[in-house]
Amino acid sequence: MNEKIYKTMTGSGVAAIVVGIIVSAIGVTCGIISIVFGSRLLKRREHITF
Repeated sequence: MNEKIYKTMTGSGVAAIVVGIIVSAIGVTCGIISIVFGSRLLKRREHITF
């Protein structure tokens, strides 16, 4: 019984770490993309005519 609980806790811990890494990577990627596109918009704002 204790062995089953230990394996379940190990699997849950590993899954939590993997999900955390994936979410962090996606967050960093989205942040970088936002910075790049924002800087492009600011750079080209003088070429916009209304």
